[in-house]
Amino acid sequence: VQLQASGGGLVQPGGSLRLSCAASGSTFANSAVGWFRQVPGKEREGVACISSGGSVTFYRDSAKGRFTISRDNADKTVYLQMNNLKPEDTAVYTCTGDPQRISSLLCEEGPSGLGYWGQGTQVTVSS
Repeated sequence: VQLQASGGGLVQPGGSLRLSCAASGSTFANSAVGWFRQVPGKEREGVACISSGGSVTFYRDSAKGRFTISRDNADKTVYLQMNNLKPEDTAVYTCTGDPQRISSLLCEEGPSGLGYWGQGTQVTVSS
């Protein structure tokens, strides 16, 4: 599976962005997918993940109430709606998927050896 992320950019504090990650390949619909982010000098962290069917979601505490993850299996796309953005949300955001892990484990530990990563998209929150 290949993942192509888009939607990053520069936004002012309090603003919104919607990230998209388009997938190719047959295992997307059977995979939990999610978004990670990383800033230089820090470990990559799971932000939001969603189960293969879309009914179960997992968010890190800092994202709860502000970010919403969703997916469209027909279009093989996962979205991350980010509202009320803060400067500390500035990072490179990368999408990932795994046919073996549940959404919470994907976010907490990253993909397994059967998982896959897309390229990142830069999100900068600054006035």
